[in-house]
Amino acid sequence: MAKIVIMGAGTGGMPAAYEIRALLGREHEVVVINASDTFQFVPSNPWLAVGWRERQEITFPIEPYLKKKKIGFIAKAVTHIDPEQKRLTLQDDTTVDYDYLLITTGPKLAFDEIPGSGPEGYSQSICVSDHAEKAHVAYEEFLKNPGEIIVGAAQGASCFGPAYEFAMILDTDLRRRKLRDKVPMTFVTSEPYIGHLGLGGVGDSKGMLESEMRNRHIKWITNAKVLEVRDGEMQVAEHDEAGEVTREHTLPFRFSMLLPAFKGVDAVANVEGLCNPRGFVIVDDQQRSPKYPSIYSAGVCIAIPPVEATPVPTGAPKTGYMIESMVTAIAHNIQQEVAGEAPTHTGTWNAICLADMGDTGAAFVALPQIPPRNVNWFKKGKWVHVAKVAFEKYFMRKMKKGTSEPIFEKYVLKALGIERLK
Repeated sequence: MAKIVIMGAGTGGMPAAYEIRALLGREHEVVVINASDTFQFVPSNPWLAVGWRERQEITFPIEPYLKKKKIGFIAKAVTHIDPEQKRLTLQDDTTVDYDYLLITTGPKLAFDEIPGSGPEGYSQSICVSDHAEKAHVAYEEFLKNPGEIIVGAAQGASCFGPAYEFAMILDTDLRRRKLRDKVPMTFVTSEPYIGHLGLGGVGDSKGMLESEMRNRHIKWITNAKVLEVRDGEMQVAEHDEAGEVTREHTLPFRFSMLLPAFKGVDAVANVEGLCNPRGFVIVDDQQRSPKYPSIYSAGVCIAIPPVEATPVPTGAPKTGYMIESMVTAIAHNIQQEVAGEAPTHTGTWNAICLADMGDTGAAFVALPQIPPRNVNWFKKGKWVHVAKVAFEKYFMRKMKKGTSEPIFEKYVLKALGIERLK
């Protein structure tokens, strides 16, 4: 009998648990360990932050749904990984042994790299539901006395889409409230240009997103490094193509949201030889650690090099379809290993995204993620907004059902009119 332990129960960990359970016989044990007892659908956090969603609409308790599929669950944080002994230590000092470990923890949010940033400082976040709820409270206070808004992504950030989404969702919400004329908005980003997205641009993302932001009266500063966030103001250094500071801005705000850079969570980052200097898990083509073959990893927590060098550091995003592909490969590889075979399956690192803009949306496909590409496609329209709203309900329903089918491939590709990506 093999014991497979999955660290993390997000959009990678939950589908992984269901898929591994479906592939392996009942004589094998599957256990999920997560710091929280609640699943949260992270892509809906921008809506939660402006009050378009309630928390219960985008979260659910994990254990009852895993239990239906005969999957164990432990709601405790992992504090130490011993890859030699194949043992995890939990926050209460209990231990869990494994034969195969799948790390899908997501990132550690590096707010500490910018003084004053983050929910414990002076800027808001939409990275987790707790942060989004706090942002909503701050936004409700802001609406009583509106003024300047700053939305952006810090140096080293790799997830730019939610920043664009949130800026345009705020714009839409403020227009509906007839308050938009009272709110100057600035978008601050480490990207070298609007629409770079950590991908070197996709199709005409630069022109289309610049046009959208002009139409919405959102000013922007690119090649930006946030130096400090203080109460009511943000200090930003703007750089040229050589990475030299050309201007420093002191930007006032009454409400701000800044996406941070990511790092690996401590328990993972502290394992010698497992990660790169930022704490992201190094994996081979089979999503397996080269140093510790019994450890697999998928999602935001793995090491992927930047698409290109930029004047201010940017990372590469890991989108839902890409994560799903990694998870499917890992599930089949573990199945092969349990059967005594060498793992042969590889993930498909393609970037596919549906981005909401409040009253419209943008969709892009980058195949492969790193250019030159076979597919380089970017479109905008109200249908994307409708498709993303529908996908939220579809994904939540499938997670509660415990499906092992490829959710993104069945839904997002269909919405884009694409049969399959290889």
